[in-house]
Amino acid sequence: MKKFLLLLHEDIERMSNLSPKEMEELAKAHMAWAEKLAESGHFISGDGLQEKGVLISGKNSVIKDGPYMESKEIVGGYYLLQADNIETIIALAKDCPCHIWGGTTEIRQIMEMEDYEQANG
Repeated sequence: MKKFLLLLHEDIERMSNLSPKEMEELAKAHMAWAEKLAESGHFISGDGLQEKGVLISGKNSVIKDGPYMESKEIVGGYYLLQADNIETIIALAKDCPCHIWGGTTEIRQIMEMEDYEQANG
């Protein structure tokens, strides 16, 4: 099976305006969705991410706080899933709870050594 990373992009302002009840409902929706994915054999792992992080960039490894407040969205979490093809992952991702409050899901296939060898063959 191939592995796919789902990056959950969330609108910072919209998420910060959710009530405690709405946040609880969203967390429960994520837990139920992850359980459904696990039962179907697609779930490998997944977690929410803290809002603040650190960026390291350039040859000199410059360290900066991030993400930046002028950014409208952040990566709020991820799921690592498995399936035979991306079409299956796309169908599963359509039900991701991050979409309830206007979030988006970015899907990236995990590169395996054989993928690298085929690309550089």
